[in-house]
Amino acid sequence: MMNKSFLISLILLLSGSVLVLQDQEGNGLPGDTTVVDLDEREPSTVSIIRVEGIIGPTSAQYIARGLAKSIERGDEALIIELDTPGGLLDSTQDIVQTLLGTEHPTVVFVSPRGANAGSAGTFITLAAHIAAMAPATNIGAASPVTMGGGEMDTVAQKKIFNFSESFIESIAEQRGRNAEWAKSAVSDGASITATEALEINVIDLIADDIEDLLAKIDGMEVEGKILNTRDADTDRIPQTLAEIFFSFLIRPEVMLILTLIAIYGIIGEVTNPGGIIPGVSGVIALILLLYGVAAMPINLAGFLLIGLAIILFVAEAFTPAFGLLITSGAVAFFLGALMLFQDLPEGMEISMYWLVPATLLTAAFFAWIVTYGIKSLFNPPRTGLEATVGKTAQVTDAILPGQTGRVFFDGEYWSAESDRPLNEGEIAEIIQFKGLRVLVKPASSVAKKLHEEK
Repeated sequence: MMNKSFLISLILLLSGSVLVLQDQEGNGLPGDTTVVDLDEREPSTVSIIRVEGIIGPTSAQYIARGLAKSIERGDEALIIELDTPGGLLDSTQDIVQTLLGTEHPTVVFVSPRGANAGSAGTFITLAAHIAAMAPATNIGAASPVTMGGGEMDTVAQKKIFNFSESFIESIAEQRGRNAEWAKSAVSDGASITATEALEINVIDLIADDIEDLLAKIDGMEVEGKILNTRDADTDRIPQTLAEIFFSFLIRPEVMLILTLIAIYGIIGEVTNPGGIIPGVSGVIALILLLYGVAAMPINLAGFLLIGLAIILFVAEAFTPAFGLLITSGAVAFFLGALMLFQDLPEGMEISMYWLVPATLLTAAFFAWIVTYGIKSLFNPPRTGLEATVGKTAQVTDAILPGQTGRVFFDGEYWSAESDRPLNEGEIAEIIQFKGLRVLVKPASSVAKKLHEEK
């Protein structure tokens, strides 16, 4: 009986367990549903762009394009890796407006170790939703003198300082960061390390690298959105070929070279018509130079001095100044090129290693090639019929006004006309050719003497 009861109990127990498992599987336990959701959920993505070097128009364009592409992809955030000594104030304003005007999460990460968010970089870092720095990096020194370059008078300096202070203060307040320190970065040129920046609420966190950054910003709330970045797929957005080219184009050294090519090419085409290549090269260089001038704060007085230098160089070809005008032109060119780029930020000034050779090369070009080229345009012809004008011929048949005669010149007989009578055997001077006839006049005593000496 015991064995029979035990068997019945065991059968009932097994049957009940099967029914319970079936009921749980049918209703769907939360644990099972979570596993399915995790398996089916698409991984989050993050776009990364890297901005380094001088902040300029192409930097602003690159950041705007990267933001638009990140929004289009539906990324969790756009990360801007930043390493810059500063840049142009206008371009910085454009970038700040882009960052403050978007609800898409943006992260500025000053990296790698040893990087700097100086001057314009300070404004950009403070404008991001999340500001992060790698260890051993710096931020600050945002004075407008560093950003704008050049010398400013007292009134202009006060105005730009006041604007920059209020601008960076409004950025810091918008993002809930230390506005007092931000103002001191402009007024006093204050610069601090990543650790100090974190302590005084200039940045939000310090991260070793991108992976560490993604882990630390995971779960943070930005514009009402909780970021899910811990295991996000990263996608780097490189600069386009056009952005790389135009960022290279606005370098002061390149703009100086374009200036020289434009001058040499156009002058070369004028002095040697039909060369084509010098003229085309000069015009292309001039167009590219005008693009750079439109994008950069170029000093107009520098352009005027360079123009004066060209006038002095050309004037040397017609004036026996014994090199004085060439020397004056070289000085004007040097000062003009120096002034041309004086309004650029620190790090973009023209180097003397470029400026001095360019000045010497330009002076040599005009002293040698252009001087002889321009003079040749006004020299009398040396070949063809035009080369015979002013030379003498002997009258073989008398020439009367309104009546054609003949002259003998260079082994040939020519029909000749003259408004004054010329007798046979007299010496005439050639004035002009009209088809197969030559216009002559009585030769001067000097011309007759030279004719006899021949």
